[in-house]
Amino acid sequence: MSRSLFDLSGRVAVVVGGTSGIGRALSLGLADAGADVVATGRREDLVKEVAGEIEKRGRRSLPMACDVEDLASLERLRDACVSTLGGVDILIAAAGRTQRVASLKQTDEEWARVIDTNLNGVFRTCRVFAPPMIAKGRGRIITIASLSSFVGLFEVAAYTASKAGVAGLTKALAVEWAKHGVNVNAIAPGLFKTDLNRALLESPRGQEFLIRTPMGRFGQFDELVGAAVFLASDASAFVTGQILAVDGGFLASGVNQ
Repeated sequence: MSRSLFDLSGRVAVVVGGTSGIGRALSLGLADAGADVVATGRREDLVKEVAGEIEKRGRRSLPMACDVEDLASLERLRDACVSTLGGVDILIAAAGRTQRVASLKQTDEEWARVIDTNLNGVFRTCRVFAPPMIAKGRGRIITIASLSSFVGLFEVAAYTASKAGVAGLTKALAVEWAKHGVNVNAIAPGLFKTDLNRALLESPRGQEFLIRTPMGRFGQFDELVGAAVFLASDASAFVTGQILAVDGGFLASGVNQ
């Protein structure tokens, strides 16, 4: 029987920021699609927990924590994946943070912290994990963009700037690495409740989002998995530099009623 275009068997995936929320769902989704998955983050207890879930699915994993603000920790993780699992075929850069604050009250330190995690951290992650893919002549990199990669959101200027930057970075890396067989794309989730945004989405702001979403509801984490598997698989062989919105129609919406 021929291999399915969406089959990830024999592939090694690394999900940075893969131990909670969207990243965790994508880690387990890639494992369900056949990949060996290393889900990493800063908290060792969560790293071990998700590694156990991946191994229960019959896949290999590596319970090793890292921090996107620490280049050396990313390099150690990459080297461990290459030596223990044989390489890296798929990378998802999902680590992120947000903060709601009026722009005139945001300090330089707060701004820098958000930018360093969401934008600089994605660049560090891609820069560290791309070389094994380039050497092999094949790879899939998926970044996590946002609705704010396209539209301005109230009182989250640093987050909006960082995610607009992720969209631009995704396109730039796609153009640069296409000749090496490495596809770089992004997923832009719509309204999904995470630890980062739960308080915001349970406020009147969340109701405004729902009014502007034609499907009229928040997304479920599992509804992001199909997009990730597609972008990680052979099915996306001629797709690079794209930002795939999974948003219930938010970005397409003008007047909903």
